[in-house]
Amino acid sequence: MDVRGLTVGPVAENCFIFRQDGSDRALVVDPGEEAERLLRAVDELGATVEAILLTHTHFDHVGAVAPMARATGAPVYCPELEREILADIMTYVPWPGFGPFESYEADHLVAGGETLELAGFEIDVVFTPGHSPGHVTYAVDGALSAGDDGRSQAVLFSGDVLFQGSIGRTDLPGGDHGTLMQSIAGLLDRFGDETRVFPGHMDVTTLGIERATNPFLRELARS
Repeated sequence: MDVRGLTVGPVAENCFIFRQDGSDRALVVDPGEEAERLLRAVDELGATVEAILLTHTHFDHVGAVAPMARATGAPVYCPELEREILADIMTYVPWPGFGPFESYEADHLVAGGETLELAGFEIDVVFTPGHSPGHVTYAVDGALSAGDDGRSQAVLFSGDVLFQGSIGRTDLPGGDHGTLMQSIAGLLDRFGDETRVFPGHMDVTTLGIERATNPFLRELARS
C-alpha cells in the first residue's frame, strides 16, 4: 500500500492519496485546500482518482472537494449526517479569512457499516462521531490477519478523531467529548496495536503507541 500525505491550508490539514503499490488507481481522503497542488501530486503518481472519501465536512477537510471532483470526475463519498454542510460550505464557516469554498452535492452517502470496494481495496466505513455528528473513519483492509491480541490489523484514515498524542476537539457545533471517547474506544477494541493511523492533523501514528502514551486516553484505561 502506497500512501502519500500532503499538509494543506492554514489549518495544516492532512490530505492523503493512497493506492495499491504500483497501481494506476488511487483514492483521495479529505482534500482540504490547495486543489492544484493535490492534482499535481496525483499526476506525478500517474494515477486516476477513483473516489474522494470524506471523514467529515469541516471546511479544512473539504475546501478542495469541488475542484478536485470536477478535475478528476471522481465521485465523492460523504458522511450522511453532514451532506447539507458539504452542499452549503460557507454557511458553516463563521470565522473571517477562510475561503471562499465551493459547495458540492455528494455523490454517495455513508453512515458507517458499509464496505466499499474501490481501487482494489476493501474499505470498512466505521461510524466515529464526537468531533462532528456524522464523522466516519475509513479502515482499509480491516480483515487483514489478526495480531496476537486477536484484533484486526488495518490502516485507519481517522480524520479528526485521534491524533498523535491528542484527540479531536469537541467545542465546535455538534461535538461531544463523551461520544468521541466512545468512538475511540470502539477503534481500540476492534483494531490491533500495529494498526497505522493516518490522522487529519499532525503525524502518522499507531493505535498501540496511542494506547500506551496518549494522555487523553487515560480515562478509557480507568473505565
